[in-house]
Amino acid sequence: FFMQPAVVFHGIIVVSLTSAAYLCASLQARPMHPKNISILDYTYQLPDERIALHPAAERDSSKLLVYKKGQIQQDIYKNIAAHLPQNSLLVFNNTKVINARLLFTKPTGGVIEIFLLEPYKADYSTALAATKTGNWKCFIGGISKWKGGSLVMEVNGKKIMATIIEPLPDAYAVEFVWSGNISFAELVEQAGNIPLPPYIKRKTDGEDKERYQTIYAQYDGSVAAPTAGLHFTNAVFASLAAKNIYKDFVTLHVGAGTFKPVKAAVMEQHEMHAEWIDVSVDAIQNIINNLNNTVVAVGTTSLRTLESLYWLGVKALAQPQSDTLQLNQWEVYEALAQTNYTAAEALLGLVQWLQKNNRTQLFTQTQILIAPGYQFKIAKAIVTNFHQPQSTLLLLVAAAVGENWKEIYNYALENDFRFLSYGDGSLLFINAE
Repeated sequence: FFMQPAVVFHGIIVVSLTSAAYLCASLQARPMHPKNISILDYTYQLPDERIALHPAAERDSSKLLVYKKGQIQQDIYKNIAAHLPQNSLLVFNNTKVINARLLFTKPTGGVIEIFLLEPYKADYSTALAATKTGNWKCFIGGISKWKGGSLVMEVNGKKIMATIIEPLPDAYAVEFVWSGNISFAELVEQAGNIPLPPYIKRKTDGEDKERYQTIYAQYDGSVAAPTAGLHFTNAVFASLAAKNIYKDFVTLHVGAGTFKPVKAAVMEQHEMHAEWIDVSVDAIQNIINNLNNTVVAVGTTSLRTLESLYWLGVKALAQPQSDTLQLNQWEVYEALAQTNYTAAEALLGLVQWLQKNNRTQLFTQTQILIAPGYQFKIAKAIVTNFHQPQSTLLLLVAAAVGENWKEIYNYALENDFRFLSYGDGSLLFINAE
């Protein structure tokens, strides 16, 4: 034994070549921590002309790429039911986009844009129902032109005044004061503009008011649409029902962080944006009842919500006395990863925790980052659009389909698919199921 040459491997002295080979194989089999991912490995060339600036003429006429067991097919959304197993459960995000862009004009003619991100030190329902005054976390475009004091705008006879309360690490806290006995939700509906993504380089028009919103949008709060849902119509829902494919809803209010570019060399240096989720006990119970079927997340936001539910259930089982639950960026790869609860056990633990705390809704924040190395717990497929290079959304796709993401995106580019929010989409079966 001691006659065999010693080998230094990753700083470890290994006494035999056989042992070194075994250790190498073990390290290769162990999934890489997403902290170590270089975002440069998740890029591709996206020509400007492939970015959809307008929606398709009909929602369900958009192209649909279907990926399953390493095979790619092409169809349109109108026929999506044909590609889903009977008794599947589709989970949609029923958040509603608010008119988050408020344009204030200075007396000198300069325009300052205040972009609403989320309520500041308040929950959504309270902030949107507020009358006369409210505080919001905001981006401010043209901040250098704002020399202090308040900005004023008048819309439909109502005066709106905006004042900076304090600077935040990546935004500003802004106080709004307005006249008229209307809620803040009604105010922004009248005074604001649809918040199209920054890569749609055109002014908003009347079409956007309807088409940058899903037909089932219900709860105000998002500053970006859950775009995978934009393709669904009542006709599509009817075709799904005819095949005994069911639907349910969760709420995740999409923040502007969904467009936040990854500028760090490795993901450890990137801070994932946190978003608010709101899920009923009934919806969680419905997911439990369908775990033996194909649970399909419609959109990356629904997927983040579904997978967050599992880990929040794990935390509820580990911390039954806690009165708050939320999910941070890395804990699903670290402390929580040591647990081995089934999806049913975790979700049931979450239901029991909610019932113990006399809650019918789970309302909390999730910062989960789903990237290669992640092991899916609930979702078996995802419906999603095509995402920007070097984005956390592309990392999520790669987590679902592995290195085949390159083949999928090359196929889409070579077959004239339209990209990003108003573009075409895909049905991806996770881990080539």
